[in-house]
Order: sequence, then C-alpha cells, then structure tokens
Amino acid sequence: MLELFKSLWDYRGFVISSIHNEFIARFARSRLGGLWMIINPLAQVAIYALVLSNVLAARLPGIDNKYAYALYLMAGMLAWSVFAEIIGRCLTLFIDQGNLMKKMRFPRITLPVIVVGSSLLNYFLLFVALLVVFALLGQWPHLQMLWLIPLTLSVTALAVGIGLILGVLNVFIRDVGQVVPILLQVWFWFTPVVYPVNIIPEQFRGYMELNPMFAIVSAYHDILVYAKTPDIQQIAVTTVIALGLLLLGLFMFRRAAPEMVDVL
Repeated sequence: MLELFKSLWDYRGFVISSIHNEFIARFARSRLGGLWMIINPLAQVAIYALVLSNVLAARLPGIDNKYAYALYLMAGMLAWSVFAEIIGRCLTLFIDQGNLMKKMRFPRITLPVIVVGSSLLNYFLLFVALLVVFALLGQWPHLQMLWLIPLTLSVTALAVGIGLILGVLNVFIRDVGQVVPILLQVWFWFTPVVYPVNIIPEQFRGYMELNPMFAIVSAYHDILVYAKTPDIQQIAVTTVIALGLLLLGLFMFRRAAPEMVDVL
C-alpha cells in the first residue's frame, strides 16, 4: 500500500496536469465552457422540482421557505452527483485507457486518482453554484456546512471503492458495464434524493437504512436544508463501510493490474 502512495507522489505532476488537461479538453470548443458542469445538474433539479414540488413540498416539515423542495432536491443531487460520476467513470476507466496502459509505463493507480480529482473539481464547482442559488432562495451559508468536508471524503471513498471493484470486474466480464448503469438507476430511487424520508413507511425504513447512500444523502439534507448536525453514528458506520470497500477495491486493483493489461 505504501508503494502506491509513493508512486502517486512521484507522479503527482502527471496527475495534476492530466486533471487540468481533461478539464480544458472537455469544454475546449464550447462557448459556455465549464458552466455546462453546473447547468446540466441544475437543469435536472429544475425538472424534478417543477414536476414534483406541488406533490412533495407540503411534506417537508421544519423548513420555512416556499422553495423548500428545490433546496432539498439540490442538496441530495449534490451528494449523488459525485457518487454516480466516480462510479460511472471508474466502470469503464481501464477499458478506455487500455491502449495507454499497454504503450506506457506508469503507475496504474494514477488513472483512478485522475478520475477522482476531476470529479471532485466538478463537485466543487457545483457546490459553489448551489451556494449562490441557496443564497438567492434565502438559505445562507452557515457553520454546519463544515460537516461537508468529512462527508465528501466519505462519499468519495465509497464511490472509489465500488468503482474500482466494478472497473476491475468489467475488464474481465464485460456484462458488468451493461448492468451497473441500470443498478445505479435503481439505487438512485432507493435513496431519498427526490423524496423526503418521512414519506417512507416505518416498516420499510429499516431496510432503506441498509443503503450506505441513505445516511450520506440524509446528512447532506440535514446540513444544507435544515442547518443541523447530521447523525454522527450513521455517518461513522457508512465511513467504515466505505473504507472497507476502498481497501478491497485497491487490493483487487493491485492484484489484477498485470492481468488487465494482457486482457485489454
């Protein structure tokens, strides 16, 4: 494990320049540039808000804001967007970079790190945009938002762990790449992103809480919408699960890296 961190440090210039070049290349011929990273998720939020706000706005207790549902939705989408982006990109990462892995000698671990860096950059820009939108809707920044730092680390660890496991499996079993997007859609609807927790029947809530993203998204809602401290116990359990999956993903990646090059 220490060798992985040492190789990352030795190739830190490569990682940073790759993140920068990817960001520039993605919007090189776009007049709005990086604004598309903000426009797309905000447009999705607007669609959900227009369709569902009349149905669900009245079911958000404790929020004295006529835009309560929009705030709730944006907070949940912020958490889910970085989670889904990291998994989606890690899923096909090694297949997409197969030629590079064959032609160049470099630490393979830099590839997922570049994905994480790029995704977190997108996440940060979206977060800044949401702060502006929240302020326009009457929800100003507050100290409870500092909880987003450990929460971001937790959701990133969870996404990278799952993404690495699925990305390695996808090299050897290509059906994984077809199934995972469907499973992510199902997972999204089993996570309280677009609906409040209080509409879930009590007899099913215990099963819903087995979903690690349930605790993370609920914590984002607590912090950004209700301005209160999240459930620390739930977050601690989720973080332990995330670290376990991350270690498993790194172990699988390290063991499978030489074979992946041959398969690709």
